[in-house]
Formats: sequence, structure tokens, C-alpha cells
Amino acid sequence: MTDAVVRRSVPAQAIGLVAWLLLAFAAAALGAAASADAGPFYEQLARPAWAPPAAVFAPVWAVLYVMMGTAAWLVWREEAGRDSTAALVLFMLQLCANAAWSWLFFAWRHGDYAFGEVLVLLALVALTSLAFARISRVAGLLMLPYLLWVAFASALTWAVWQANPNMF
Repeated sequence: MTDAVVRRSVPAQAIGLVAWLLLAFAAAALGAAASADAGPFYEQLARPAWAPPAAVFAPVWAVLYVMMGTAAWLVWREEAGRDSTAALVLFMLQLCANAAWSWLFFAWRHGDYAFGEVLVLLALVALTSLAFARISRVAGLLMLPYLLWVAFASALTWAVWQANPNMF
């Protein structure tokens, strides 16, 4: 872990934070575009008893995107190097995978592909979390709720796909 923070002005730091948050929420918007009819579709699916209601997802994801964007910003603030560049590339890859899941599951209704893809997402989030933690302990900790949520989403994707073979 490095302690060297790039010397940037306060306005530059603020712009950087806003930029990383916007990037995270751009991925959210891309996924949301595929989820326009997600609520009614989700409600008609057979779900396990431990599945949350549709109304839970938006607020949870909003908090997670704020935490992800903040974590990326903390890594970006560190002295540039191969480790921080690789960590931020992983971050961007997992954002793409995050948005892709909504398209596979809700828009295209491919439960099988969505399940395979959420496992890729889980691996990417785990790798990103580890890479972030090596650079900034706080950034790594900020990614943990997201990692846990994606692990939960992986189990939920499997359960819903298996319980609804005719819906996908």
C-alpha cells in the first residue's frame, strides 16, 4: 500500500470525485435502460423466499454506485503507477460487466447467460477489490458491500433462472 497521494488542487480533487461518480452512474444508467420493465417482470417470476422485493434494488444499487465511485477516486488520487492503472482498468471492466447483466437478464431474458455473466462480474469485482485494497485500504473496504451484493445477486440469478425455465 502506498501513502503517496498525487498533489492535486482541491478543485481538481473535487472534479476527479465527480468524474468517478459520473462514470459509476453512467454504468448504472446503461443497466437501467435495460431494466425499464424490470419491476413487473421481476414480480411475475417465481422467486426464492429470501429474494428481496423489487423496490429494494434501486436504493441498494444507488448506495453501492456511490461507494464504487468513491473507491475509484481514492485509487485515482494515489501516485500514478502500474498498480493503480491496472486497478482502474479492472474497475472499468467490472462496470461494463455490471451493465451487461441487466441486458442479459431483463432485456434479452437469457437467464443462463446472465448467470454465467454474473459469475464473471463477481470475479472482476473480487479482483478489483483486492487491487484497490493494495493501493488504498479504504477503497478496498468501500468495495466489500458491492462484492457481497454481487455474490448475493449470483445466487439469486441462479435461483430465479432455475425456478423459471419458461420465462427465459
